[in-house]
Amino acid sequence: MLKLEGVSTYYGPIQALKEVTLEVEEGAIVAVLGANGAGKTTLMNTISGLVHPRAGEITFQGRRIDRLPAERIVRLGISLVPEGRQLFPDLTVWENLRMGAFIQRDHRGIKESLERVFAHFPVLRERRGQLAGTLSGGEQQMLAIARGLMARPRLLLLDEPSLGLSPVLVRELFRIIRELNREGTTLLLAEQNAHMALTTAMRGYILETGRLALSGPAAELRANERVRQLYLGVRAGTTPQTLS
Repeated sequence: MLKLEGVSTYYGPIQALKEVTLEVEEGAIVAVLGANGAGKTTLMNTISGLVHPRAGEITFQGRRIDRLPAERIVRLGISLVPEGRQLFPDLTVWENLRMGAFIQRDHRGIKESLERVFAHFPVLRERRGQLAGTLSGGEQQMLAIARGLMARPRLLLLDEPSLGLSPVLVRELFRIIRELNREGTTLLLAEQNAHMALTTAMRGYILETGRLALSGPAAELRANERVRQLYLGVRAGTTPQTLS
């Protein structure tokens, strides 16, 4: 579905991505791991058209998109849930959701999308008239994901979805991610929570200072000694914890 080949992205003279190559198959959950500053957010912004690569190509369902503006990419079926949520705090929950559906002109489709997000996030139905800025952190993250789903994306990009959430909310969030995938949404998530990401994803990529350091099936990465020590917090010779 999505393919990056030799993608390099710069902020002025500073190179943030260095010849990154990765693929996301339709129907998959793919995780991108890395520490702060590794390039995860730049990767997400580059795919979604918020920044453009200086070199390399990005194709989505066979069509080159790396020179398209962000709004065109959304219309093609890629929706980004950004790091930090970036909600409209002075708009209500409903108004934020309606903003997420700005590319839709079919009222029936908007209603169907709304019912879908309320099924996954019932608390948002209860809070639909509440200002987004007054929600709890967990509720704001739910709203950010729900807003992204309102565009009815084929590919949903999640940038640090578990950031700042309690362990209970993190488990619930990843349960919803698995549900969305079972319903047919392909997901690419950038995460620092390697345990949850590699337990949920089918395939993983690890970025280090903007360069792809490791990639492979998630199960193989969980068993990789370097990944275990650097990202899973497991001492050499021990077995990493399995998360349900």
